[in-house]
Amino acid sequence: MNAAVRAVVRMGIYVGAKVYFIHEGYQGMVDGGDNIKEATWESVSSMLQVGGTVIGSARCKEFRTREGRLKAAHNLVEHGITNLCVIGGDGSLTGANLFREEWSGLLAQLVDQGLIDNEAAERYSALHIVGMVGSIDNDFCGTDMTIGTDSALHRIIEVVDAIMTTAQSHQRTFVLEVMGRHCGYLALVSALACGADWVLIPEMPPEDGWEDKMCQKLSATRSRGSRLNIIIVAEGAIDRHGKPITSSFVKDLVVRNLGFDTRVTILGHVQRGGTPSAFDRILASRMGVEAVMALLETTANTPAYVVSLCGNQSVRLPLMECVQMTQEVQKAMDEKRFEEAVKLRGRSFENNLKTYKLLAHRKPESQLPRSNFNVAVLNVGAPAAGMNAAVRSAVRVGISEGHKMFAVNDGFEGFYKGQLREIKWADVGGWTGQGGSLLGTKRTLPAKYLDKIAEQIRNHNINALLVIGGFEAVECLLQLFDARARFEEFCIPMCMLPATISNNVPGTDLSIGADTALNAIVETCDRIKQSASGTKRRVFIIETMGGYCGYLASVGGLAAGADAAYIYEEPFDIRDLQSNVEHLTEKMKTSIQRGLVLRNENSNENYTTDFIYQLYSEEGRGVFDCRKNVLGHMQQGGAPSPFDRNFGTKIAAKAMQWITKKLQETYRQGRVFANTEDSACLLGMRRRALIFQPVVQLKDETDFIHRIPKEQWWLKLRPLMKILAKYKTSYDVSDSGQLEHVVRNRPKDLDASAI
Repeated sequence: MNAAVRAVVRMGIYVGAKVYFIHEGYQGMVDGGDNIKEATWESVSSMLQVGGTVIGSARCKEFRTREGRLKAAHNLVEHGITNLCVIGGDGSLTGANLFREEWSGLLAQLVDQGLIDNEAAERYSALHIVGMVGSIDNDFCGTDMTIGTDSALHRIIEVVDAIMTTAQSHQRTFVLEVMGRHCGYLALVSALACGADWVLIPEMPPEDGWEDKMCQKLSATRSRGSRLNIIIVAEGAIDRHGKPITSSFVKDLVVRNLGFDTRVTILGHVQRGGTPSAFDRILASRMGVEAVMALLETTANTPAYVVSLCGNQSVRLPLMECVQMTQEVQKAMDEKRFEEAVKLRGRSFENNLKTYKLLAHRKPESQLPRSNFNVAVLNVGAPAAGMNAAVRSAVRVGISEGHKMFAVNDGFEGFYKGQLREIKWADVGGWTGQGGSLLGTKRTLPAKYLDKIAEQIRNHNINALLVIGGFEAVECLLQLFDARARFEEFCIPMCMLPATISNNVPGTDLSIGADTALNAIVETCDRIKQSASGTKRRVFIIETMGGYCGYLASVGGLAAGADAAYIYEEPFDIRDLQSNVEHLTEKMKTSIQRGLVLRNENSNENYTTDFIYQLYSEEGRGVFDCRKNVLGHMQQGGAPSPFDRNFGTKIAAKAMQWITKKLQETYRQGRVFANTEDSACLLGMRRRALIFQPVVQLKDETDFIHRIPKEQWWLKLRPLMKILAKYKTSYDVSDSGQLEHVVRNRPKDLDASAI
């Protein structure tokens, strides 16, 4: 929430508005006085890394009454406030809309009571409202991710990862209770992200007789050699008859039926606290700026908006349409129309549930289809967190579709050396939380070894290929595609999933691993800023990875509150460096006496990190001192973030379903033969859709020398970072959200909101 507050204040000041804080939510609006204070640029400094909300929040009974709202209206008119930006859940937003609808009546009442004159009533005749949804439950329809959800998932996954090690040691079963009285999103996504054995959520209560099924599943997992079981329960979980299912009930059930050593952990308010994740900071900063833009464009006739994110795109939605849809979900659950409740939650929720069911519940051998196809999975390029989650998902979906799955160790190098082996369902258990690449990965390209790779494909009768990797994976697929004319063995369906921390793959907005790397950068920047705050008048120059792609430096800069980020895509010269130094010199005269500058490793061959450090040290002499820090390979390691686990899991499942479809289409006269462009694809996320794109068609939009796409969406976020760092710059409004309406479910192809 603080990132959103900071963005609204700074963007508001940037466009020339007077911005006020209303402390303690609606209670502060009703009480007035010191609760309503003008905000300054410095008053929102150092709050990006703080959890909760620094302006306070409170439930307010008084605001639910007309008298309370009358007091609030009087306080707003006294300060000349007619634009409200409300950050909260559906209750806060519904209250704001009611307030807006009553506004003219409230003003008339204030005139009658002699509290304001007619002129004031005329001048402040319209109240404009824009909402941003802040709720860890992600229970608001119309938006893919609410502010706070990703950070709550981080807290849950940190706990689950820690619990898994102790459960493994003691061969224990753990029942974890997570928040979600009316919405099972946190439970469902954390179950997906840690590969839990069972999950209980309010939207989809288990069928009658679930107790025996769950116990059978747990003992089957143990008999296959697993030393632990994880069961995740949403606090609002119920059975088909509306009876609550508590974590202690589940524990007693397991102990009674199976005799397993079982423990309960209730996460409680841990999920609400802690430092916000990189995703939440970027989401909140984008939404905050979008909210100010929306308020500037409102007229007396526009409805109250919610600004939100759909896939990777900003959208504006009528507030009450979203609220009505959210209430419909609860109504459907109360009336036991559970299938409909899941659908109403939106595509993202529905897809999560489908994917979880696909991966968690193994069908008995007798029920599996037999396809007689062999599919190979391999990692290429540098390791990226989330690769293992993608491999696990691909292997399990492949087995469910009836294929025989093969794992290739060490990329194409291992391929030509014959390092292929069949990989089974149980072999990938516990892989989601592991960082790096368990299969092993190399940067070796196949061009030199085509004959040997073709021989291995022949020997193992490989009918399709799934390549998970970065820019090298695109080059590999292009080389294999070009070799089809000479080697029939490569005339098989091939699919690539983007996995690289640099996020430099053409054809996709996001890559597996980039979110984890961003969190590593932001975490380090937070610590560095803290150290700089202590010593005062200090500027840190931080070098990030990314090759020639400035994604990590730019988006990391936005999330960490950097003063500048130097990247290859936006050329800079000595004059830019000079103006940055002058900007920091001015900043040191204020109460914010520290600076943070990010530099992408290949942003300029002459203006190196050392050069910039020495320049800043010399030019800032007597005003500030400098330190430099090269983050290096710590950006590649670590446990994958919830987003990367989820993203990897879901796109791998989608890719395997595409491979199955292609295998069926291209199987003729006893063999697979696929030589068309659309049989070698990259699965990428573009704005709000997940799209399969033939790699050949991506050639034209790729700069192969610098290994980056020619056009990159995140460059539009750079002015945001500059504005929030107090630079005068032009803001491109072409990317701001357009007003849309809440639809029940989007057409089939648009399921990137599935992320």
